[in-house]
Amino acid sequence: MTTQQPDFSKGLVPAVLQDVHSNQVLMLGYMNEAAYQKTLDEGIVTFYSRSKKRLWTKGEVSGHTQIVKHIHLDCDQDTLLIEVLPNGPTCHTGSQSCFNTPVPFNVQQLEQTVASSAESNKDNSYTQYLLKEGLEKITKKFGEESFEVVIGAMKHDIDEVTNETADLMYHLFVLLHALNIKFEDVEKVLEQRHQTANNFKGKRSNIDNW
Repeated sequence: MTTQQPDFSKGLVPAVLQDVHSNQVLMLGYMNEAAYQKTLDEGIVTFYSRSKKRLWTKGEVSGHTQIVKHIHLDCDQDTLLIEVLPNGPTCHTGSQSCFNTPVPFNVQQLEQTVASSAESNKDNSYTQYLLKEGLEKITKKFGEESFEVVIGAMKHDIDEVTNETADLMYHLFVLLHALNIKFEDVEKVLEQRHQTANNFKGKRSNIDNW
C-alpha cells in the first residue's frame, strides 16, 4: 500500500477500483480523509457517499465488499487507484464492473467458479459430487487427468494436451478448494521464487529458485 497521504485540500479524492487479478476497472468512488483512513485500517474499501453524506463501506448491505490489496497515488496526489479482490459483483446491477467491460478468462475465475459450485444447490453439480466423495476421489481424478496430459504430449496431439490441461486445472482447483488452499497463496510462492531467480541470474540455483 502507498505510504503517501492523498491531498484532500481540494475536497473529495476520486478512487478507482481495479480487480487485482484481471485488471478490470470495477468502479469509481470518492473518499474524504476519514474514508481513506478507515480503508487503510480495515483493509476494506470505504467511500464517502455524496448522496448519503456519510461514510459508506462498499458492500455493507450486499456483502460484496472490496478487499484492498494495493493502493497507488497518482503524480498529483489527488487520485487513487486501488487494486482489490472483489467479494462478488461490484455493480449494484449484479455486473462484475460498473463499466461492463469484458474480461478475458483467468485462473482466478476458475477458483471462484469452483467455490460457487461448491456452495450451490444444484443436484447435478460435478464439483459437489467430487467434494462429497472426498480427497481420495479428487486426487484420483487429478492423477488421471495428469496422465491424460502425458499421453497427449507423447502423441504430440496439441488439441488433446490443450483440452486435458483444462480438465487438469479444473481438478487442481477442486483439490485446492477441498484443502482450503487459496490460489493467492500459491501465487505468493511463485512470486517469491521469481524474485529469487531474478536475484540469482547467471548463477546456478536449486529447483526452489527456478
